[in-house]
Amino acid sequence: MLIYMIGISLGLLTMGFINSEWPIYLAVAVTILTSIFVQGAEGATFAIVPMIKKRITGQIAGMAGAYGNVGAVVYLTLYTMVTPQQFFFILATGAFTSFLICWLMLEEPKNAFSEEYQLSSVDLEQIEESNQSDLEKGQRKRKFA
Repeated sequence: MLIYMIGISLGLLTMGFINSEWPIYLAVAVTILTSIFVQGAEGATFAIVPMIKKRITGQIAGMAGAYGNVGAVVYLTLYTMVTPQQFFFILATGAFTSFLICWLMLEEPKNAFSEEYQLSSVDLEQIEESNQSDLEKGQRKRKFA
């Protein structure tokens, strides 16, 4: 993910320097390369969602999508207030700031890639309720058999 963030930062910074003197093929190449990094980072972000907590995958996916929309509204509002070059520099600064925060402050959680899924107290309670329900259904079948 850090490689994606650096690629995004450098790509957006480069896009801020694009002007009418650039050959069109070079401007398109920079845009495509930057897009590859952006799409990869988006895919990596959504690939992590099911690993967070299986029980609430839908809620986390909804929040990830909703915050993406909030960011789009914020940046598009900002885009109306600055020039396109300034906008790309602002985007590059935001991406680089995210890179620094992730690199310096985030730690990989313990057992994040362990073979066994770490069960929370809520997960254990749901398993217990399910087992209890199955046991009661089995006893009811015996009474009527």
